[in-house]
Order: sequence, then structure tokens, then C-alpha cells
Amino acid sequence: MLDLPRFKAAAVQAAPIFLNTDATVDKVCALIAEAAGNGARLVAFPEVFVSAYPYWSWVMNPVEGSPWFEKLARSAIEIPGPEISKIADAAARYKINVVVGVNERNRRGVGTIYNTLVTISDEGRILGRHRKLVPTWAEKLTWAPGDASALRVHDTSIGPLGALACGENTNTLARFALLAQGELVHVANYIALPVAPADYDMAEAIKVRAAAHSFEGKVFTIVSCSTISAEIIEALSASHPPSRELLSRRNSAFSGILGPDGRLIGEPLIDVEGIVYADIDLSRCIQPRQMHDIVGHYNRFDIFDLRVNRRPLQSARFDDGAEPVVGFEPASETFPENEK
Repeated sequence: MLDLPRFKAAAVQAAPIFLNTDATVDKVCALIAEAAGNGARLVAFPEVFVSAYPYWSWVMNPVEGSPWFEKLARSAIEIPGPEISKIADAAARYKINVVVGVNERNRRGVGTIYNTLVTISDEGRILGRHRKLVPTWAEKLTWAPGDASALRVHDTSIGPLGALACGENTNTLARFALLAQGELVHVANYIALPVAPADYDMAEAIKVRAAAHSFEGKVFTIVSCSTISAEIIEALSASHPPSRELLSRRNSAFSGILGPDGRLIGEPLIDVEGIVYADIDLSRCIQPRQMHDIVGHYNRFDIFDLRVNRRPLQSARFDDGAEPVVGFEPASETFPENEK
């Protein structure tokens, strides 16, 4: 008998403590406690929330932004590591599933950083880390591309859970790859981007993308977006005064929860900090699929053939067996804390 979970989900809209990893991890843990205290069994955090988005790549030239890149590289975390373990401990303590964005440093390369999504179970197990497949536009100055080794849907206490970072939610094939694995709950995490073109409404664009995935896949989508704090604006404008105006544009952050019909559940947050909550009943994903099940009867797999390479990317392989991977570190390693 099919028995699908009902639960409360939470989407955080907040700013990190800019480039302060330890303080931001503490903020994550406090928000985990708050969401769980309000009955949530899943909490989603913004893209690279630990602990900065590289806005300098949008408002400065590459030479001006390079010292900021070094600050980001120094503040980035390794996985596994003490910072993510602290977040995992909070997930276990409060019995809540967590999806959080981090800047992940390659442990074998001090100048290689990934935009990484970490999924943690309500038992404190690290289920996976997904590295953003293609950094978007100016982001290519900061992050290395990820691979598909962790492009996976995780079995959790609140159902099959998948996640993509920001612009990946416009990547039709990446989204389909998750849906094809049985995804019913999707986390889409973003950053506020006020430096978009003048005719581009970032908040509306985020909502449209989330609605498209929910409606096409008949899934629930939890959208978590960061905000830009006064601290971030002050820090960047101190070395580059034009940054103040560029980073102050409104209607740049959207967080909310959407159902399998593509419509919002409750009210979203626009620009301001807070947590959005919604009650989710996964049985609502069943009836809409009688009409359109794009990973089932409403497709032609004799015509379309999607193949996903989930082999980890590596910079070199050595055949002496002493050190199988050097340099470009794969995402699909076993996490020691999960073997306890």
C-alpha cells in the first residue's frame, strides 16, 4: 500500500554573516532550531549560505575582485569537516532534514572552490553533496564546475528529496534527471541578485522557475533565497563605491513553497529575512500525474533517451594503488560520520 508522508517544510530567507564561516554556521544551527521548534521536518537554506556569494564578480572587474576571491577561498569549508559536522549534529538533535548551500574547497587544491548543496538527514547523516554543474555567467570566475556523481534523489523520512542550485533550476535535463529518480520534494536554493539587467525581475524569475518544475514534475518545490545585508553592501562599497547602488535594488530575493499544481502555498517572502512554512501532503502528487507523468506514461522513451554520466571527474588516475585520486576531487566519497 502506498503511504506518502505529510510534514511541514521551512524555507529560510536570510543573509549569511559575510565571509565569517563560524558565525554563519552558528546562524544555520540557530535557524535549524527555530524551524524545528515550529514543527518543520525539512528546512532549506540559500545557495552558498556558508558563507558568502561572490557579488564582487558582478560589480568589479576580475583584477579588482581577485582579493575577494582569496577571502572566499580561505573561508570555504571541506566536506567532511568540522563545520558541516556541527550542522549535521544540529539536524540530528532537532530531528529535521536539512539542505544547505556552502562554498566547498577542494581539499587537494587551495584555489578550487565548488558551489555545493549538502543534504543531511534528520539522523544527522550526510546523504550527499551536489556541486553546481555549471556556474552561471560571472560565477565562472569563482567556482569550478561539478559533476553528476551526486545528482541524486535521496530517500528521507519526508520522502524522495532532490535539490539544485539557482540557475540549475533552468537546466531541463538536470531537473528531469531528478524527476526520473522519483523526486517528490525539490529544494531550489538561490541568492538575491540585484545586479541583474534592468528589465529582469529576479523575484518573479525565481517564482517562474519553481512553478515550472512543480507543474511539470507534479512535485513540491521549496525555494530558499538569501538576502543582501547592509554588512555585505558596506564591505563591498568600501573598496568599490559603485557597489552600493548596484547591490541595493529591491525585488531581488524570493522564498516560498509551491505545490504540484505550480501554485504558491501561503505567502512568499520578498527581500526581507524570515522563514516560510507550509504543510505538505505528498499524496497530492498522485492525481495530477494521471494527466501528465513526464517520467512515466506521458513520455516516449522509445524516442527520447537521456543518459547521465555519474562517474566522478578526476584530474588524474595513478595505477600504483597508493593514491587513487589527486587534484580534482570527486563528490561521491563515503562520509566517515555516516559509518558510526
